[in-house]
Amino acid sequence: MPFVLPPLPYPRDALAPHMSGETLDFHHGKHHQAYVTKTNEIVAAKGLGGMSLVDLITHHTAPGDKQLFNQTAQVWNHSFFWQCLSPTKHSPSGKLAELIVRDFGSTDALVKKLAAEAVAHFASGWAWLVLDEETLKVTSFHDADTPIAHNVAPLLTLDVWEHAYYIDYRNARPKFAEEVLSNIVNWDFVAQNLDGKGASRADQQG
Repeated sequence: MPFVLPPLPYPRDALAPHMSGETLDFHHGKHHQAYVTKTNEIVAAKGLGGMSLVDLITHHTAPGDKQLFNQTAQVWNHSFFWQCLSPTKHSPSGKLAELIVRDFGSTDALVKKLAAEAVAHFASGWAWLVLDEETLKVTSFHDADTPIAHNVAPLLTLDVWEHAYYIDYRNARPKFAEEVLSNIVNWDFVAQNLDGKGASRADQQG
């Protein structure tokens, strides 16, 4: 079966005013869909059907099939990103909260560090909170690159491609990062990723 565009885990206008329904129409309905469509075309042409996104990203794009990597990684990154967001504001708890305090001092300090990473990232890409062995770290990757290609566990991401924020925030990436990270992060999903139970939702079998 070909890859499909996963539905949003909330109504298209549920994240407003921090992320508008119009942004989701374009970002999810057009950009994400385009990556899915192109991935299916490449997978069919290469006879790689039946493999998961993770398998394609980690095992079938070396030593340099950038076209396949970029499309499959963007499908995975976006599928993960939508789950990182929630219309209900809440805070980290349990083990996640303990590790955040241990490695960053507080949730506010983590949010500020992740926002700073997103703002400072040059050009297109993604800002990430990852688990590297036993330590929480903030990092970013360019273009379509993804933590699952670097042996670190993805916990939370913020898309900093311009199509993620230009409808709502124009060129004000700092305001976008602040609004999203301070108001609509799905910390329950982040905690599930910490336990190894969340990120698999972004994977698909082609």
